[in-house]
Amino acid sequence: MKHLKSMIFLVVVSIIFIQPPAVADEIIVGFSGPLSGLAAEYGQDIVNGIDMAVKEINEAGGITVAGKKYTFRLEKLDDRADATQALNNARRFQSMGVVAVFNGVFTTIVPMMKINGESGREFIMMAYTSTPKIEEMENKLTVISTPTFNVYVEAFTDWSLKKGWKTCAMVVTLGAYGDEWSHTFRDAWVKKGGTITISKPANYYTETDFSAPLTAAIATKPDCMLIGGPSATTALVIEQARQMGYKGGFIMIDQAKQDIIARLLGSTKVMGDLIGTGGVLSTSFGTNPFDKRYTKTYKRMTTWECALNYTAMYSLARAISAAGTTRDIYKIRKSFPKAFPLLADYFPSESMGITEGGRAKIFGTVQTISKGTSDVPYLTCWWAKTKEEFEAELKVSLAHPAISKVWLPVKY
Repeated sequence: MKHLKSMIFLVVVSIIFIQPPAVADEIIVGFSGPLSGLAAEYGQDIVNGIDMAVKEINEAGGITVAGKKYTFRLEKLDDRADATQALNNARRFQSMGVVAVFNGVFTTIVPMMKINGESGREFIMMAYTSTPKIEEMENKLTVISTPTFNVYVEAFTDWSLKKGWKTCAMVVTLGAYGDEWSHTFRDAWVKKGGTITISKPANYYTETDFSAPLTAAIATKPDCMLIGGPSATTALVIEQARQMGYKGGFIMIDQAKQDIIARLLGSTKVMGDLIGTGGVLSTSFGTNPFDKRYTKTYKRMTTWECALNYTAMYSLARAISAAGTTRDIYKIRKSFPKAFPLLADYFPSESMGITEGGRAKIFGTVQTISKGTSDVPYLTCWWAKTKEEFEAELKVSLAHPAISKVWLPVKY
C-alpha cells in the first residue's frame, strides 16, 4: 500500500510538471475588404496593419481582461469591395463570435453597420473611412479610424482658389464615398467663388481605361481636376490625363495617397501642381521605428492604410482591457475613450481621443506638390472647438515639432 501511494504521488507530480503552460484564450477580430481586384493593394495594406498590431500584442503576452489573459486571432475574408459579399462575410464573422470587424470601403461598411447591433451577434464596426455621413447613421457600435474628409475639403479648396484655380472638373470614384466627396467639394468650391465645369465619375475599382471621362473633363478646359479613389488607379488617371495633353492641376480626394502614387509613377514630376493628403513618412509622426518594423516584416512601403489600422487595432485592444469583458460589445465600445491617447513616441498615427460620434481624433495631413516637387506638409487639428482646446492638444501631442500644426475646426 505504501509503495502504491508513492507511485501515485510520482505520477501526479509528473503530470503537473509535464503539462504545457496554459494557453491564453483567443479574441477573434475580422477583416472584410478587397484582397483581389484593382483595390487589392489597398485592402492588403489595411490587413497588414491590423496583422502587425495583433502579432505585437500577442508576442507581448496578449491583454489582461478581468484578471485573465487573452490573445487575438485575425480572420480575413475578401469582399472585392462588393456590398453583398461584405454582408455575407459579416454573417460568417458573426458565427465565429468576432468582437470587431475592420473594413475600409464605405460602400461595404454600410451594410455591415445594419446588422452589427443584432442581439447576441453584436460586433464593433472598425470603419476606415473619412466620410462624414457615417456619423449621421448614429450606429452605437462603430469606431472610425480616419479624420473626417471635411477638413481636407476646406484645406484643399482654400489653397487651390488662392493659387488662382477657378474652374474645376470632377473625375472621382463611383460609389457612396465618392459621391459624397464630390457633393461636399462642389458646395465648398462654388460657395468660395469657383466653378465646376463637369462631373464624370468613374469606377476606380474595376476600370483601368479612364479615357472617356478624362476626354469629357479636359474638353471643358478646367484649371484643375478633382480626382481620386484607390491610389493605384488614381495613378493611372494622372498618367492618362498627362498623356492626353492635360497641363492643369490636380486636387486628390483623401483615399488617394501621394507617396504611393509617386512610387507607382516613378516620381512626383508628372503630378505637376497638386494638393492632397501627405504621405505617412513625410510627417515624421514617430514613423521611423514603425516603418523599419513594417517594411522588414511585409516587404512593402508604409502607407496610411497600414499605419491607421495598426493604431486602431491597439485602441481596440486597450478598450477591451479597460472594459473588463470580451463579450459585452456595448461596454467595450463605451470604454474606447480610455484607450487614448496613442502618441507618436510609438504609434505611427497619433490618436488623441475619440469624438462622441466615434471618430478617432487624428491630425489631418495636408501636402502640396509644386511643379513636380513635394512641399513640406502640415497637420490640421479639426476636432478642437476653441483655440484653447487646440493649444491643450498640442501640449499632449508628441508629433514631430518641426511639422507645423494648424487649427482648422470643422463640423463632425
